[in-house]
Parts: sequence; structure tokens; C-alpha cells
Amino acid sequence: MRHLKAFHVFHVAAHSTSYSEAAEKLNITHGAVSKQIKVLENHLSQTLFYKQGRNVCLTKEGELLKGYTEQAFQALDTGVQKLNQLNNHALEVSCEPTLTMRWLMPRLGDFYAESGIDVRLSTAGGAVSLDATGLDMAIRRDDFKLTESYEQIPLVEEWVGPVCSPGYWQQVKDNLGDMKLLHSTTRPDAWSDWGAITEDTVNSGELSKAAANQTFTHFYFCFQAAVDGLGIALGSYPLVADDIERGNLIAPFGFVPSGHQYILLTQDSYQDESGNSFVTWLKSELSRCVPVIKNK
Repeated sequence: MRHLKAFHVFHVAAHSTSYSEAAEKLNITHGAVSKQIKVLENHLSQTLFYKQGRNVCLTKEGELLKGYTEQAFQALDTGVQKLNQLNNHALEVSCEPTLTMRWLMPRLGDFYAESGIDVRLSTAGGAVSLDATGLDMAIRRDDFKLTESYEQIPLVEEWVGPVCSPGYWQQVKDNLGDMKLLHSTTRPDAWSDWGAITEDTVNSGELSKAAANQTFTHFYFCFQAAVDGLGIALGSYPLVADDIERGNLIAPFGFVPSGHQYILLTQDSYQDESGNSFVTWLKSELSRCVPVIKNK
């Protein structure tokens, strides 16, 4: 557009009380502002300002033009913001709720600090439709049947084992019949599945002596209850990795492979720079989540 610079100077001056104020905002001289206004007035064959004391005021023609330049520069600002958003695309990621709260969320700040990539998290488990939900990728435990064809990227093998607080273990270790098993409605078969895996070991028989049970509505609450000394939960790496490292939980019977793994479901979004960086980081971080204490 011809005279775009002059329109911009007018736009700033129209929101100022004087050419001097406009010049300061634009980091140019008073004379440069006056010159650009004169260029625009000649181009439009209209007077846009008139002097009132030391200030300048808009004529009715200037007021009319001010309305149009506000719309034009606002539209330009909006367009630039949208372009910047495209260049800094935030990754839309769905993740298993407990994995989100107990492992991924505490680490996302480090990823953002390293990469500058924004990851927008939502929580869900099981089958997912990436297109229908506007997701770039989903992190899941592979314990369900896929309903759509996605690329599956293995992240980490899951290990499971009973976990409780150190203090709770001191209370019950000499009489396992005093233990309370903590269950979750979202993984109702967790204890029985672990029992089937370890049926030839002494662990299953000892824990079968537990006289009390308590059920929570979510797997996450089982772990928090275990940390708080309310009983013993069936822990899943990497969900309990941080609490074990901090000493909030111990695994007195060790861990065994559950036969499942955590996977990432995607189409092709991970191939762009942001997605590839996130997947690389995710696999690297999860590779450290191998239990130190394993079943003997």
C-alpha cells in the first residue's frame, strides 16, 4: 500500500495530544511526524489535524480516518499474532491421568525451559480419536484395543509391585495379616493380575493374608493413600518412581514386569520439530524409570 508509513504515523498521532508525543512514541523527530502527516493530507486532499494551543486535534475527516486505521492496524496485529502462534505451535497431548499427575506434570517445566515448546495437557485413558479431539498425540498404557490406526511408539515397559510408606511397613512387616490392600475402581484387577504373575513366589501367599481392603475411585488416590500410611497399594513404574526416590514409598516385595508398556499414539505430528523434540525428551526421561528394586 502506498503511503503505509504515513498512515502509521497518522495512526499514532491520532492517539496522541501532540506531534511531539507522537514523535516520542515512534522514536522519530517532530519534523518527521509533521512531514508524514502533510504527505497524507496531500494524498487525501483533506485536512486531518488542526492546532489548539500547543496540542493538535483531529478534524472530522481525521476522526473518520482514525476509525479506519484502528480497524486496519488491529487486523494487522491479529494476523501477526496468528502467524506467531503457527510458528510456535503448542502440542496438544492427552495422557493417562495418574501418569500426568504423578510423573509428567512435574517434569514439563524442565522440558519447556529446555525447548521453549508449549505442551497443553488433557487427561484421559483408553481409546482416543486424535482428529476428533484436536490432539497431536496421546500417551497410553497398552491395555485396550485400538479403534483407529495410529503409529505406536513404545515409551517404557511397566513394572508393578506392592508399595507402602516406610512407617506403615514397620507396623505390619511382622504380621502381614494386619495389612490393608488398597484398590482402585479404574484398575480393579491390579492385585489379581499381580498375583497371577507372582503365583509361584512367596509374595502372593503372604499378601493373601491381608485381612482388610479399601477401594478408591482412582488409581492416583491409592498411591496418595499409600504415601499417607493408610495401606499398601499395587504400584506401577513410572507412577511411583518419584515417591520411591524421595523415600515416601518403599517396595518391600520388589517389582516384576506387568506385561504392559506405556506407548505414544500419533499420526504424523511428531515428525515436525516440536513433536519430535517432545517425543525424544519423553523417551529419554521415561528410560530412567526402571525400578532399582526388582523381585527376587
